[in-house]
Amino acid sequence: MAKLGKNAQNEQEGKETVEFFKDLDREALNTERFLEKYSKPLSIAFGVLVLGVLGFFAYKQFVVAPKNIEAVKSFLAAQKNLAEGKDKEALGGKSAANPGFIGTYNEYSNTNVGKLSAYNAGILKFKEGKYQEAYDLLDKFSSDNKTLMAMKYGAMADAQSGLNKNDEALSLLDKASSASDDPYTTYYFTRKAGIVALGLKKNADAKKYFSVIDEKYQDYDNGMSDSYIEMTKYY
Repeated sequence: MAKLGKNAQNEQEGKETVEFFKDLDREALNTERFLEKYSKPLSIAFGVLVLGVLGFFAYKQFVVAPKNIEAVKSFLAAQKNLAEGKDKEALGGKSAANPGFIGTYNEYSNTNVGKLSAYNAGILKFKEGKYQEAYDLLDKFSSDNKTLMAMKYGAMADAQSGLNKNDEALSLLDKASSASDDPYTTYYFTRKAGIVALGLKKNADAKKYFSVIDEKYQDYDNGMSDSYIEMTKYY
């Protein structure tokens, strides 16, 4: 019975993952209109959107069984500000009274909560347009959760894109596409890597990514990979 319960839980988490990324995908389609202008690959602000995943993965992994109660208290205070739309207060780092995500990372960098705080701080720096600071903070995050790591690489790619380091962004997206065992996560970042490769005129790479989608992830793509593969012949 215990095994059955775990399987049911995994199945539910898988469904939630798909729904979460589908929401992201719909948002991404609005910004992918850059293909019409086709001057350079643009960030689709994945890092900003990904804040919503914290409620999905992070609570049980980083908060349920905390090793440092004070770190958790500091993190939750910052998270409360974030939920209320107080980004500057959530970022914090300017006073001991309000450590925010930056202060929580600085004080508890050796804990999982501290590392997650660096991730959140990186996302908020990305929203401010401070892409190098965002990249540096995101790079400090690590987790055993493969999907969270894929998201980290995706957010770091957006930061590099913001710095006009689009080749580096593509390399990180490639890393994101292979970081997770979840099929929709893999599909999402493979597709994004293909779009960025197309924008960089790396048509052979773009075709490789879209061909993978065509072979393995047609159920998620609704046939769009065929259109992208066709684009590699003309752009």
